[in-house]
Amino acid sequence: MAKEVAGLIKLQIKGGAANPSPPVGPALGSKGINIMDFCKAFNARTQDKAGKVLPVVITYYADKSYDFVVKTPPAAIQIMESAKVKGGSAEPNRKKVAEITMDQVRAIAEDKMPDLNCFTIESAMSMIAGTARSMGITVK
Repeated sequence: MAKEVAGLIKLQIKGGAANPSPPVGPALGSKGINIMDFCKAFNARTQDKAGKVLPVVITYYADKSYDFVVKTPPAAIQIMESAKVKGGSAEPNRKKVAEITMDQVRAIAEDKMPDLNCFTIESAMSMIAGTARSMGITVK
């Protein structure tokens, strides 16, 4: 018989760097989840992506057990890495901070494809290009 799902927790944690300090500790501790067990499992699963911010969705059950799914890094972070900038523009419609090529957009779209709600690579590229534009980064 299937376990009864008690809820979901969504966090963004750097790969290989989960520790019991906030935001991880309080979010898991309030639900009765073993914090150190989660940190060890997360760090083991994400040691190849060390330093990158990774969204994680933790499904916890009524018997205090849990499962978690690690997603791909956010599109905005991947765009900033490709463009080699620290942040987006404060006024994206007036001040442009960088440029990225369509090849870079395609690479990001292919990486993000499992987490996006689209079926073709072209529509995924359109979503990534829109994110870049809203950050003040032009797409050539």
